[in-house]
Amino acid sequence: MPQANSQKNERADIFLEETDSTKANEIIDREFSTNKGTPALLTWYKASRLSDDDLASIQGLTKKLTDQPIKGTIVPPFHNISLPVLKSQVSKDGTTLVLPIVFDKNLETAEISARLAEMKKTAKSIFPKDPFRMSLKDEESLVVRVTGPAGVAVDATELFSQGDLSLLIGTVMIVLLFLLIIYRSPILALIPLVGVGMAYMLISPILGVLGSEGVIDYDAQAISIMTVLLFGAGTDYCLFLIAQYRKNLREVEDKFTAIRRAFSLSSGAIFMSGLTVVASLLVLLAANYGSVHRFAIPFSLAILIMMAASLSLIPALLSILGRTSFYPFVPRTEEMTVKWAAKKGKVVKAPKNKANLGEYVGKVVSYKPWRVAAITLVILGIFALFSTKMETTYDTLSSFPKDMPSREGFDLLSKKFNPGELAPVSVIVKGNGSEANLKEKLENLPYVAVVSNPEKEEKDTSIVKYELALNINPYSNEAMAHIPELKKEVQSFIKKSGSDVRDVWIGGMTAEQYDTSQTTKADSSLVIPLIIGLIAILLLLYLRSITATVYLIATVLLSYFSALGLGWIILHYGFGVEAIQGFIPLYAFVFIVALGEDYNIFMISSIWRKSKEMPLKRAIKEGVSETGGVITSAGIILAATFTVLTTLPIQVLVHFGTITAIGILLDTFIVRPFLVPALTSIFGQWAFWPSKKRMDEVRILKEKEVIRN
Repeated sequence: MPQANSQKNERADIFLEETDSTKANEIIDREFSTNKGTPALLTWYKASRLSDDDLASIQGLTKKLTDQPIKGTIVPPFHNISLPVLKSQVSKDGTTLVLPIVFDKNLETAEISARLAEMKKTAKSIFPKDPFRMSLKDEESLVVRVTGPAGVAVDATELFSQGDLSLLIGTVMIVLLFLLIIYRSPILALIPLVGVGMAYMLISPILGVLGSEGVIDYDAQAISIMTVLLFGAGTDYCLFLIAQYRKNLREVEDKFTAIRRAFSLSSGAIFMSGLTVVASLLVLLAANYGSVHRFAIPFSLAILIMMAASLSLIPALLSILGRTSFYPFVPRTEEMTVKWAAKKGKVVKAPKNKANLGEYVGKVVSYKPWRVAAITLVILGIFALFSTKMETTYDTLSSFPKDMPSREGFDLLSKKFNPGELAPVSVIVKGNGSEANLKEKLENLPYVAVVSNPEKEEKDTSIVKYELALNINPYSNEAMAHIPELKKEVQSFIKKSGSDVRDVWIGGMTAEQYDTSQTTKADSSLVIPLIIGLIAILLLLYLRSITATVYLIATVLLSYFSALGLGWIILHYGFGVEAIQGFIPLYAFVFIVALGEDYNIFMISSIWRKSKEMPLKRAIKEGVSETGGVITSAGIILAATFTVLTTLPIQVLVHFGTITAIGILLDTFIVRPFLVPALTSIFGQWAFWPSKKRMDEVRILKEKEVIRN
């Protein structure tokens, strides 16, 4: 049966609906056969200038690759060019030469990587020192770096494949470490990991089958984040059940009675929390941006199966092991403790009634709610303000480590040649062929360096293509911003010239990035309200309170913007990050809001349950105290698992992991213990509105408490 990792699709569609750039690329592939394929730019460099021997060796490589061709590759015949002509293609300072190689467009990234490996093997037999391995710092050595679309794709795939195993090991180790610290029991530390491991063993073949049958697509990035989510959220669900189980084992002797009580008290909140996350993730199916859309099924399936395991496998394991689960710190009832001490010949120590931190926090938020709410809102508000200063980018190369070959090659091209040549912009016009002087008009644009001669397809002469090399970094935000301007300029010029042009399309990497930015913004404006609305409905059904639903959602939204702001402070001012990937805010929103609402649900469930038996302020105090330890532990573990992403050499995951971990920690240490219970205390009986029955119950209990005091 195929596993998830064997069915990853790194060439899945970027957009689910047609955009300007995808339409342009379709026309190019269909009408301009010479443009078919994925180019790789072999950038040759020698700090002390390329010698005639160096150029001759490069010619020797192209000759050997021509005589012994590698299947699916087209190599320009540099060996047929005279040395003086070849020298004219070298950069002005004589240090750099670009050898463009085109791979068949049907090749997968892994196949391109394999052909590049063959090419490197051939080069090793020609050059005295392997130029692919030489350092750019060595001024006397000939160096080559593979960049361009093929080089970028290969490096991106390699980065994620390198991270898979280290991510899995790192996540398991961090979860195991924190479980050992929290429970000090090796058996109990393994129980959640067994549950998560069994869930992963079930999820992987399901995704593998769905991927092999073409039902869904997913890439390495989705699998990496899914692994972290599975371990983090899965462990959280287990902890909520374990905490209740340990508490009940101190109250009842029979382990089966204890697990039934624990299940009864925690299952509703676990189910509701899991359902909230699953529903939120499924909303991503509405997204048009492929990467976001492809998160929906793997992520929601992971949470669904892990939730089921938390409500079936984990209770079963705890029932079988009983108190042994907590060895060596076994929870016992008072009678059992006395019998155990007598058997061991020890004296039973009187329990200490020392108030814990949770009780102190519960007391503060229930009796000084206005002060607590004001302080927390100011802190979170200041962080949230910094989110407005966040800069975003859609430049894939900027997310690579600086020593990645494709990034080093691009840096060389940018310095030695016009950077726009790395990713030219395609302007495609469909008309009647009378659009004269368009080339001259394009050349006069201030951001354009070079424009190719118009190219017409023999089959359909009404379609004309121009290739533009920008005079700026084609991956930059500045270049991206020129795309709509470029299209408007072309349309305006054609209209003024009186040509009968039916349409204009802009293609190329820069145009694709522009479409990505527009699609991501559109997805955010659709997905975010849908998720908020869906969570609101689920909370309303669970709590039956409009008031509580509103302020619970408002608090996680505030923590989300605060996480963006604090994340930007750390990444930008602390580590010099100039911009984060543009789709990270949407990714972070889904996880911070859905997972953050989990903690609110667990705590509010406790307060709601206790408010039926005692005045609301006391219920808040005890609810915060009861859930404080377990939610804090769960939050730390979940944040730690996302922090594992920051150890990978992939800036997208580093930025995403940082912001998400910060959001979870803000929820864990500020929103959940302080802000939410303080707001509940401030609203009082109105926290249950419009449930008149609950409001009356709270009012009556409050009056009884006043009379009693």
